[in-house]
Amino acid sequence: MINSVMKFGDASPCCCGRQKEKNDDDDDGVSESLYKRKSIFREMGFLQFERKMQSLNRKWGKVSSEKPMNVWSDCGCESCLSWVNEGNYKLHFVVKDPLSATDENCKGKKASENVIFLHGFLCSSSFWTQTVFPHFSEQVNHDYRLIAIDLLGFGKSPKPRDCLYTLKDHVEMIEKSVIQPLQLSTFHLVAHSMGCIIALALAAKYPECVKSITLTAPPYSTSEGNEACLNALSKLAGKKLWPPLSFGSSFMSWHEHLGRCVCLVFCRNHRIWEKVLKLITRNREHHFLITDLTRHTHQSAWNSMHNVICGGAKYMDSYMKILSKGGVRIHVIQGDKDKVVQMECCNSLKLMAPNAEINIIPNADHGTVIFTREKEFAHRLELTWGVFQT
Repeated sequence: MINSVMKFGDASPCCCGRQKEKNDDDDDGVSESLYKRKSIFREMGFLQFERKMQSLNRKWGKVSSEKPMNVWSDCGCESCLSWVNEGNYKLHFVVKDPLSATDENCKGKKASENVIFLHGFLCSSSFWTQTVFPHFSEQVNHDYRLIAIDLLGFGKSPKPRDCLYTLKDHVEMIEKSVIQPLQLSTFHLVAHSMGCIIALALAAKYPECVKSITLTAPPYSTSEGNEACLNALSKLAGKKLWPPLSFGSSFMSWHEHLGRCVCLVFCRNHRIWEKVLKLITRNREHHFLITDLTRHTHQSAWNSMHNVICGGAKYMDSYMKILSKGGVRIHVIQGDKDKVVQMECCNSLKLMAPNAEINIIPNADHGTVIFTREKEFAHRLELTWGVFQT
């Protein structure tokens, strides 16, 4: 559970300076990649010097826990600090109710189907509402309730400072914010990239409620033993200089303090950058991907990357076994030019779920597997949901 008793002035300690010792039976959902990855800064002694300075500052009384202040990556905007203002905070999500709900002839009729959409890393619910939602058929618009969620720590959802953003944290917040309040007894799941891992964890917890799960570019990485998380980190965010997307992923996943500096400049000041862009573009509406890129904190992005994308490697096979045993329909969509999630991830998933339907999109990468083909993607989802007969 998320602990929300941290005081305003308590800064979040870094992960690279701590060594975590735990028993095999003590599974708190925290990835080994947070503590065991090799760091050039640790080897140079930089972190030891920094920790000594922090200790001296506390000893000399220069660090106070009474005065409210933000940590590096808290920008202070409403969404970033909403967890402070409201003790019982919940996720932000967008609901597109079925037209039958407003039809006088169908008044009081519930949606025949519910669909939960989960976005990927550094995105928000706009990933779905601005792309796929406008392209659904009349039947889906009339009878289906579409629910696009801003995951914990991203978009307009709360970004609690003391949260570890584990799979458990993400799943519990979806339960608390969406499944329970909307009283969803059955639902379909659609996810992209990092959202696929959260979708699998959610589906494995509710196998009797999930009617289908569509995984788009799933970072499905599994391996045995205690090194599963480190292997996933090397495979999904390997130390690469090219292409730029791979370099950025590697940079922000391996070097915690440098990543904090980037977030200090861009994420903490995202409102300023958005105003600058509006000034340059003469108040032109920005693409949602540009806006979403800075709508997070370093804490939420860093921990989600390690504890979900890397940490999820320990659970993927067990989740898939539960879904296969429960007869959940699994549909995988993958681009053959994807440089972020390699084809071997798709092959690993197929080994654990032989009945999964695999749809390989030619000449599509991690983004264009949906972008530029939104209508086709929406139609493919409808086939999976059984709106039409294949």
